[in-house]
Amino acid sequence: MSTVQPFHQVTGIAAPLLRANIDTDAIAPSRFRPASLSKYGYEAALFAGLRFDEDGAERPDFVLNQPPYRNAVALVVGPNFGCGSSRETAVWALRDFGIRAVIAPTFGSIFETNCLRNGLLPLSLPPAEHQRLADETFAPTASAHLTIDLDTCRVAAADGPQHTFTIDERSRRQLLSGLDTIGETLLLRETITRFRTRDRHRRPWNYPTRSTTPEGPTDG
Repeated sequence: MSTVQPFHQVTGIAAPLLRANIDTDAIAPSRFRPASLSKYGYEAALFAGLRFDEDGAERPDFVLNQPPYRNAVALVVGPNFGCGSSRETAVWALRDFGIRAVIAPTFGSIFETNCLRNGLLPLSLPPAEHQRLADETFAPTASAHLTIDLDTCRVAAADGPQHTFTIDERSRRQLLSGLDTIGETLLLRETITRFRTRDRHRRPWNYPTRSTTPEGPTDG
C-alpha cells in the first residue's frame, strides 16, 4: 500500500521566505529532474539557485543556510507560492529537506495538489491573518517556533494566539491517515471487486472474454 508520513501535529522552527510568486523552478530547478522512478533524494535540489553559488558553496544570506532555520519544519511564504510548471520534484525537495508544511495566502493549484499527494500540508490563510502569523513568529523577541495541529485545524506561533485554517475534509483525512491517492483506492479493493462482479453480470459485453476454442487449420 502506498503511504506517506501521517500529519497530526507538528511543532518546530518555521523559516520566512515572504516574497511573492516563487515558482517551482526556483523551488527545484529543472536540472534536478528525476533520473529514475525514485521520489526521494532531492534535498540538494531545494532552492538550489538561492542556497548555493556557482561553485556549490552555501550562500550565507539565504534563510535556510542560517541557524536556526537549517532545521525548519515549515515555511512561511508569500502569495502564489509554487506557481509555474507542474514538476512534482518541487514538493519532493521540500519534503526531503524536512519541511512538513508551507503557509501562504495562496498557492499554485497544481503545486497544492502535489503537496497533498505527498504528505505535505499546504496551509492557506487570508492575507491579513497570514501577515499577523508571520509577525508573531518572526518578531525580534520571538523564537520562530510554531505549532500546526491538523486535528483541530489550528496554527499558532509559540505563546501566540491560535489561527484557524480550512482544508477540504478529504484532503485532511488523507494527510491524517498517511495514505496517498493510491493507498486510499487500495482500501476500497473489496468494494471495487464487488462492483465489478455485479457489473460483469449486468453488462457482460463491456468485459473482454478469452476464446476457449483454439484456432487451427480448417478443411478446404
